[in-house]
Amino acid sequence: MATPTLRQLEYLAAVVDTGSFTRAAEQLHVTQPALSHQIRALETALGGPLLERLPRSVRLTPTGRAVLPHARAALAEADRLQAVARRATGLEEGELEVAAVYSISLGILPPVLRAWHRRHPGVRIRLREYAHADRLQEAMAAGRADLAIGPAPEGWEGPIRELGVEEFTVVLAADDPLADDSLADDGLREGRREGTAGSVALGALADRAWVHYAPDNGLADLLDQACARAGFHPRVAVRAEQTSAAPLLAAAGLGPALVPADIIPPQFDGLLLRPDPPIRRTLTAYTRTRPDPLTVAFAELLAERARINPAAAEQPAGHG
Repeated sequence: MATPTLRQLEYLAAVVDTGSFTRAAEQLHVTQPALSHQIRALETALGGPLLERLPRSVRLTPTGRAVLPHARAALAEADRLQAVARRATGLEEGELEVAAVYSISLGILPPVLRAWHRRHPGVRIRLREYAHADRLQEAMAAGRADLAIGPAPEGWEGPIRELGVEEFTVVLAADDPLADDSLADDGLREGRREGTAGSVALGALADRAWVHYAPDNGLADLLDQACARAGFHPRVAVRAEQTSAAPLLAAAGLGPALVPADIIPPQFDGLLLRPDPPIRRTLTAYTRTRPDPLTVAFAELLAERARINPAAAEQPAGHG
């Protein structure tokens, strides 16, 4: 049985991505008969059809769906091999593909990317963002990125580096009655004056309508689970598609929001309360089994420069 070639795998990915043999041939600058011949050769090598030809499009067969992620991973590995070869000859250039959940690209990545650009100005960063940690892990497994940043992946066989523990905060409007509640402790009132967080039990907000997240956003699951532990299911005032919109909508008075503390900007015009008990998740950087030196260098810089919940690091001991 013949071994599939990288060219054949590239042709398969192009047909799937464009949805057409004609458009794929144009993109690859080859003739359509040559493209069709290579796809047939690939199908012969793998022992069955990979694509179903429809009148105006194509779709993957079950075998094709199983093969495609491995084809993409092989192509990405070949690209990295070429990049390593260029660097070995002294050429500090190339492209690093970084994937992250939305909140990471908002709060943690910007200073890291700034430091990276200063050290490696010839290496471009391509950032892919995902709303859910499961989609992030699927993208990594399919070879769409060199390194992923997000919650700890399940069943991952490659290297995983813990970056820190992310804290979540409850956001309310600055004039919310809870800020002046006679039952609020001195720490909450003092925290409001000093711009740091007091604390609140989620159960105290059970009767509120919440700023929630779109169902495909992983933070929607996190909020539902946190509220379930507190004994209620959150009513929805509005659902935010973008993670960055949630604290702004909460500060505008639409309802409480539970957001990663990392994404709150300085001088934020809203009331910040630490959930009691605290809500946290471990953030990691992970790669496939054999990361190239450039990916390893980025992971090391990330571990060095990433500030996970800097506000929490400045709080006195004993505040979770």
